[in-house]
Amino acid sequence: MDWDDRSRWVAIGVLTSAVLLWGYGEKFGVSRSTSPDNAGKRSVGLFGFGFPVLPEWALVPFSPEAFARTWPFGIALKAQDFWRERRYLADLADRSAIFRFGARATDAETSPQVVIMVIGESSRYDRWRLNGYHRDTNPLLKQEGNLVSLSNVVTAVSATRLSVPVLVSRKPAHQSLKAGFSERSFLSAFKEAGFKTWWLSNQMSFGKFDTPVSVFAKEADVTQFLNFGGFPGNASHDGILLAALKAALDDPSEKKLVVLHTLGSHWNYSHRYPKEFDKWQPSLYGVENPAYTDISIKIPLNNSYDNSILYTDWFLSKVISNLKATRRRATMMYVSDHGQTLYDGSCRLAFHGHNTQFDFHIPALVWYSDQYLTVHPEKVRQLRKNKNARLTTENVFHSLLDMAEIRYDTEQLDRSVVNRKFRPHKRYVDSYGWTDYDNATFKGDCCEVIGNGKPLAQEK
Repeated sequence: MDWDDRSRWVAIGVLTSAVLLWGYGEKFGVSRSTSPDNAGKRSVGLFGFGFPVLPEWALVPFSPEAFARTWPFGIALKAQDFWRERRYLADLADRSAIFRFGARATDAETSPQVVIMVIGESSRYDRWRLNGYHRDTNPLLKQEGNLVSLSNVVTAVSATRLSVPVLVSRKPAHQSLKAGFSERSFLSAFKEAGFKTWWLSNQMSFGKFDTPVSVFAKEADVTQFLNFGGFPGNASHDGILLAALKAALDDPSEKKLVVLHTLGSHWNYSHRYPKEFDKWQPSLYGVENPAYTDISIKIPLNNSYDNSILYTDWFLSKVISNLKATRRRATMMYVSDHGQTLYDGSCRLAFHGHNTQFDFHIPALVWYSDQYLTVHPEKVRQLRKNKNARLTTENVFHSLLDMAEIRYDTEQLDRSVVNRKFRPHKRYVDSYGWTDYDNATFKGDCCEVIGNGKPLAQEK
């Protein structure tokens, strides 16, 4: 303000011109290529008139992601993201608020009942001893006689925020990349049928990885997010959910649905289990800030991953023990949201989101109590008959409601794994478009899913 030299006006003029140039580029575009194809390109502006797109030199070298990491300037962008996410959450809730399934329990289903749905995280089918893995990652679950491992389940997309909505609702797989869904989840259907419902989570209630998930979670009568540490080493282990589960099972309600959303095998794998489960060595336990993109840690990375599956085995065994103690008609379904690629063979990829078979093929299982078997022997027979059937996470919604004998006018019993009307359906996965998983080739050691036919176009 005290700059009285004439150069002050030159500086103000340059700054104003730069701001106007930046604003023009934001409105009408900046060419990101010097290709002759872009020469003379115009953008439609006010009243239909065309305005020229600025040349590439006018592109402002600004990265919102990098700016958001600066201090203190990034606070403004983080605040903007926060409010955008909050508005998004509120909009999703408003759109589904008036939806009803018209669900009802059958007249015969008046006895006490407990249904547990465990949502796994980043768990891979072939790392479970139940599914033939050479390591004994399931020493406890393999002792359960009333347990059925579903061997051929795939998820449509390998990202939590996109896969879980398909798992808990009737959202079609081919819509999983689109934000929002007009219907509610199975939580609301169970509530309509007279069940008290819980959503107990060891994940966070808010954040870029799970925002659409928390919208469904809030449909429950009781919603508890128990993880205040996020995903790093200070996150709680899944065992923290057991006390809350015990409280739910002790609730006087006759009919209960409890959803347990776990951290499972989310990276960093060594953060997902306590020291006593660090069985396979060398591991990443105690290693500060390892990078999953560093192929030199392939062996300890894989050992830590297997240790996390060992802990999941313990956790699920504890859930089953709690259910047995109720002496009620009870079922538990476990399904992971997506899998994980782990430097398989000569594959140089790890983590998920790589369009590999390891990302899409997920573990799933169902446990039932003796009391459930007595009441529903035919459902158990169908479950065992279909244990190797082609399934997707789209089957979860229909199977859960059918297992609990909840009826509704628009039900699709051909999607229920416990029903004699069950029929397999086409399984599309997010790999270079919507690819038919059962008409695809798995390429190389990474087992990348390449469709043999033309993939369906995707809407986002």
